[in-house]
Amino acid sequence: MAQRTIPWLFEESVKKFTNNPMMRQKTGEKYVSTSYTEIQKEVYEFAAGLISLGIKKGDRIALISEGRNAWVISELAILYTGAINVPLSVKLDELSDLKFRLSHSDCRMVIASKNQAEKIRKIKNDLPEMKLLILLDFVEAALEDEMAFDEVKKQGKKYLELNQKAFEQCWKSIKESDYANICYTSGTTADPKGIILTHRNYTANVEQSAAHFDIPEVYVSLLLLPWDHAFAHTAGVYTLISSGASMASVEQGATPLETLKNVALNIKETRPHFLLSVPALAKNFKKNIEKGIRDKGSLVQNLFNKALELSCRYNADGWNKGKGFSIFSKLKLMLYDKIIYSKIRENFGGRLEFFVGGGALLDIELQRFFYAIGIPMYQGYGLTEAAPVISSNSPKSHKLGSSGKIVPGIEIKICDEKGKALPAGEKGEIVVKGENNMAGYWKNEKATNEAIKNSWLHTGDMGYLDQDNFLYVLGRFKSLLISSDGEKYSPEGIEEAIVEHSPYIDQIMLYNNQNPYTVALVVVNKEAVLSYLKSNKLSCRTEEGRCTALNLIQNEINAFKENGKFSGMFPSRWLPSAIAVIGEAFTEQNQFLNSTMKMVRGKIAEFYKNRIEYLYTPEAKDICNDQNKTIIHRFEG
Repeated sequence: MAQRTIPWLFEESVKKFTNNPMMRQKTGEKYVSTSYTEIQKEVYEFAAGLISLGIKKGDRIALISEGRNAWVISELAILYTGAINVPLSVKLDELSDLKFRLSHSDCRMVIASKNQAEKIRKIKNDLPEMKLLILLDFVEAALEDEMAFDEVKKQGKKYLELNQKAFEQCWKSIKESDYANICYTSGTTADPKGIILTHRNYTANVEQSAAHFDIPEVYVSLLLLPWDHAFAHTAGVYTLISSGASMASVEQGATPLETLKNVALNIKETRPHFLLSVPALAKNFKKNIEKGIRDKGSLVQNLFNKALELSCRYNADGWNKGKGFSIFSKLKLMLYDKIIYSKIRENFGGRLEFFVGGGALLDIELQRFFYAIGIPMYQGYGLTEAAPVISSNSPKSHKLGSSGKIVPGIEIKICDEKGKALPAGEKGEIVVKGENNMAGYWKNEKATNEAIKNSWLHTGDMGYLDQDNFLYVLGRFKSLLISSDGEKYSPEGIEEAIVEHSPYIDQIMLYNNQNPYTVALVVVNKEAVLSYLKSNKLSCRTEEGRCTALNLIQNEINAFKENGKFSGMFPSRWLPSAIAVIGEAFTEQNQFLNSTMKMVRGKIAEFYKNRIEYLYTPEAKDICNDQNKTIIHRFEG
C-alpha cells in the first residue's frame, strides 16, 4: 500500500489529471499554463539534481522566494529526495532573523529568487553547514558556491538517464511519518520555534479541508498570500494539487508595492473561482470597492447603500438566510444583484464564488459586506502547528461571526485552566487532536511538551463551541485583557471595530494587565486629522488646534461608550479610560507587527512601558495631557 506522503499525493494527481493545467504564471503579457505532467518532469529533474549534489534523506534545504512555478517545483523536489524543506518568508529583512532560522535548522542548501539571494550572500559566511546557494533566476555574476536552478535540473536529467530505478526507490521509500517541513513561527516573544510537519500532517489536513470544500478540477485560484504561509501552503498549493485544479501566481514587480499593484489586474486575467484571504487583504478589497462606488456619484452610492442594507438583512447570519422575506424583497434583491453587485464581481474576474478567510479574526461587518455583494468570505481558523486548518465556514454550512465547523477527522475540546473539558457555550482554551497535529518543535523538547499533551495540541487560543457546534475564536490567551478582579477579555474585536469605524485611527492596542481600568496606545491617521484641522482653520502648532485634534480622537472612542453611536457593542470596562497617542505606526520593520500582520503585544508594551505607566495617573485621563499634545505638535513637522 502506498504511503500517504506528498510525493504519492502528487503522483496520484498526475495520473488522474495528466494534461490539466497545474500552474499558471505570467510570462510577458499573458499567463502561460503548465500541465501536471510537465511539472512532474521538472520536479523529477530538480530532485535528481539535488541527489547528484549529495542531498540525502533528512537533510534540510531552505526555500525563500516569491510565489511562482519554481517554488512548488523546488518544494516537491526536496520532498522527493527525502530531505526536509524549510520555507522562509520573503518578508524576513532582518538578517539576524534569517540567520537564526538557517543556523538553527542546519540547512545544507538554500534555494532563493534573485530578490532574496542578496540577503543570503550577506550572512552565508556565518553558516558553515550551508554548502550551496541555488539561484532561481539568472544572475550575471554567480559565485563559486552558487548554482543556477536550470543547471541543477540539467545535472538531474543526466542522473536520471543512469539511475531511474534508484530515484524511484528513493521517493517511494519515504514514510508518512517522515518530516516534510520545518516552518518557523514569527518569534514574537522569544526565539522563533521550528514547527515540524510530517508528510502525513499535510496529506491529512488536505483530506480534512477537501471534505469541507468541493474544489472541482476546473477551478483556478490566484494565490495572493505568501506561499510559505501555512494557510496558502495547505489550503492553496496542496489542496489544489489533490483536486487536479490550477494555481496561479501573482506577477512579481521590482518592488513589493509594484507586486501589490499587479493583484487587481492578475485577478481579472486569471478569473479565479475562489481566493484565500486575510483581514488586511479583505479590508483593501472593500476599500477599493467603496471608492469605485463613490466615484460613480451620489445616486449610485445611495442605491448601493440601500442594496447593501437589504442584502445584509436578507442574509442575516448565513444559516438563517432569507427567513420571513417576501417574494417582492427577493425580486428587489435580484434586481440589485443584476445592476450593482454583478458589476463589482466583474472586477474579480466574473466567476469568483467565495473567499476563504484565515490568519486572524475577521470583523463580522466585513463578512456581511462580502456576503451581500455575492462573494461570501468563509472565515476559518487554524494554526501552523495543526498544518494549519482546524475549522471553517463553507458553502454547505456557515454562520457569520463564527470560525465555522471543525473539519472532519479532528477532535476538539474546550478546556478550563485545569484541562477539564467544558460544555457548549463556555469559554476556555481550544484543544485539538488529529493526524494533522505537528510532530513537535525542532530542537525544543520543552516547548513541544508544553504544546502537546497526550496527543492533544493546546492552541493557546480562547474560544467556545455554540449549540450547533460552530467554533467561536476569541483571541490569544497571551493577548487577553485581565482586569484587577481577574476577569479576562480578548481585545481584538474591539480594536478591529474602532479602526474599522474611525477615519482618524489607523491602529490601536488596548492594554490591561490586572489594572483598575483599560488603556490604549493609538496610532493616528495624520493626514485625516490635519485635513480636519485645516477645514476648521486650525493648526497643530496652536494649543486650540492640538486639543481639537485630541478631542477628535477621544470622540472616536466615546462612540463605543454609553450613549455613543456604537454603544453596547462591547462591555464598557474594556474600553479605554486613558489614551496615549504615539508617533510611530506598528510595522514589520520596527517588529511591532509579525509576518502575519498581527501586533507583537509584548514588544509594544515593553517599548511603551513608560507611556503605559503614565496612563494610570490622574492627569493622563485628560486626553489633552502634555505628552499627547507634544506628539500632536510634531504632526506638522
